[in-house]
Amino acid sequence: MQIVVLGASGHGQVVADILFQMWTKGREMEIVGFLDDDPALRGTRVMGLHVLGPLAALAETPHDCVALGVGDNATRARLFAELCKAREHFVTAIHPTAVLAPDVIVGAGAVLAAGSVANPGAHIGENAILNTCSSIDHHCVLGAHAHMAPGAHLAGNVTVGEGALVGVGSCATPGVSIGAWSVVGAGAAVVSDVPERTTVGGVPARPLA
Repeated sequence: MQIVVLGASGHGQVVADILFQMWTKGREMEIVGFLDDDPALRGTRVMGLHVLGPLAALAETPHDCVALGVGDNATRARLFAELCKAREHFVTAIHPTAVLAPDVIVGAGAVLAAGSVANPGAHIGENAILNTCSSIDHHCVLGAHAHMAPGAHLAGNVTVGEGALVGVGSCATPGVSIGAWSVVGAGAAVVSDVPERTTVGGVPARPLA
């Protein structure tokens, strides 16, 4: 299976490393290289892999599937929709150290980084990110294109809406809902529902002006 990673910056490199770690554990795959729109990267090597050209070069780059290495949720969602229309296939990148209960549902193109945990009944949406050492407890729902940042933790039965960002080191108490495209600031503690498209921060988390 030949894989092209779209995006060669920090998150793209994390995704590429996850794929490499999967390969070391016996997954049959080859990382063809990166595609990135930054002209300064073109023709260079990142992590020993060639940056082959811009994202528009995907059609002419031999591959079986793609991995989205873009951290920004809105951009990643847009690219995912465009790639779906183009009938591209997505690899689901799950680091060998990630811990998943047997019944966890993981959507296409999701990324589960090193040390991440998803407990029984959890549902991880397509193109979502469960980043380094983050966790979602039993029966949580992480919406499509949402991002659990490094060290973020959800207690049981928490719902994170589409495209929401749960920031570094933040947490949520059982049963709360974080609305679509909302942002939970770093280190915040969510103890009540967060409306859609709202940025909250602090302990307890409150809307920020």
